[in-house]
Amino acid sequence: MRFTSLRARLIVIILTPLLVIALVAGAWQFRSTTQRAESIFDRGLLSAALAISRDVAVSDGDALSPATRRLVNDTSGGELFYHVYAPDGVFVTGYSTPPVLAHSASRDLTQPFFYDGRYQGEEVRVLRFQDVSVVSGVAGVFNITVWQSAQVRSTFVREVATRSFAVIAFLVVSAGVVVWFGVGLGLRPLLDLEQAIARRTPSELEPIRRRVPVEAQGLVNTLNTLLNRVSRRISSKDEFISNAAHQLRNPVAGVLALAEAVQNAPNAAAAKTRSAELVQAAREASALTNKLLSFERASGSDMRQTATRLDLKPLLHQAVSTFHAQQKGAPVSVDQVLPATAVYVMADPVMLQEAVLNLLGNAVVHGGPDMTSIKLHLSCDARQASLILSDNGVGIPPDKHVAAIGRFSQAGGGPGSGLGLPIAVRVMENHHGRLEILDPPDGAAFRLTLPLAERES
Repeated sequence: MRFTSLRARLIVIILTPLLVIALVAGAWQFRSTTQRAESIFDRGLLSAALAISRDVAVSDGDALSPATRRLVNDTSGGELFYHVYAPDGVFVTGYSTPPVLAHSASRDLTQPFFYDGRYQGEEVRVLRFQDVSVVSGVAGVFNITVWQSAQVRSTFVREVATRSFAVIAFLVVSAGVVVWFGVGLGLRPLLDLEQAIARRTPSELEPIRRRVPVEAQGLVNTLNTLLNRVSRRISSKDEFISNAAHQLRNPVAGVLALAEAVQNAPNAAAAKTRSAELVQAAREASALTNKLLSFERASGSDMRQTATRLDLKPLLHQAVSTFHAQQKGAPVSVDQVLPATAVYVMADPVMLQEAVLNLLGNAVVHGGPDMTSIKLHLSCDARQASLILSDNGVGIPPDKHVAAIGRFSQAGGGPGSGLGLPIAVRVMENHHGRLEILDPPDGAAFRLTLPLAERES
């Protein structure tokens, strides 16, 4: 069963065991009362039988004493019947016809024998025993039978059990009321927390500093962490949108100017020339837009949902093939130094390949006119894989490392969107890895590290 109310859920969780305990206690109380009633009523029958036996011996069977009569008339809340006959079977005193002796009774009744029987169509509890006595000069074993309606005993048990169940029910109801209001008071800090959360807006994501119970402190800490991440994410989005709008302004303006130039070209030759320039400008704007989308995707993607177990060696081969296809005619060679065995990592193959392509493309764009070779060196140890990408270009000065990985910034100026390295950095961070700019003697070098995937069982 599902509950939409936390209060109702807590009450059910608390009261269900209590009800089970109450039922068990009620059943135990009923059983105990029944056993106790049997013992009390049987002792009452035995006390009355002994008193009758004594009075019969004293009065020669003529009469019972007043005390014994009171005992007979009101034993444990009900009238008691009795019958006494002599050794020769002669009726001495009491009611004329006693209940039939049970078949399970032994012939030796010197010990009191209790059994259930019927008397005038009614269920009764019977005691029969034998006592040696002398009545009117007759000595021998006298048989004494005492019985009482079983309804008296049932009524006693029902009254005691009813009172016990009433007390148990009152305690359960009282506990339910206390729990209801207690849970309400206990949940009040959560209601205050709800109000504090409701006051937060997209522009106001301050951490929640309201005092809460220890049990809810983890929830508040997690929520504050989430609010902090959302706040930083929104700030990053705002900054990205502002920078993207600034970066796209010039390419879009250039495309618009060239389109107007084509429209106003004085002749076909001029229109054709300006059309070629327009196509090139549109391609650059498209490339910048794709870089922006790639950066945003790398910033917001959760690699845990798209990561698969893959071998880095085929991925690098595919990245190099794609790079050569994109850089047709460029006099740049790519050498790969790969281990003999497979190197498995958990990664998003599309984003990881794009990070490698961005580094290769950056080497071509910023390596200078004398840059002719790029080297990929893959290695691994017991915990992580390491990929070093180096070139023989102009390199990156140490004081420009921070600028090189900043959005829309470049270490040495020149063409490009300024997003290649930031995209690679974000991709590595989302894979729980990192990207480092090294400082080799010649050219530029980057080291990408990724944790190795666990071995398949």
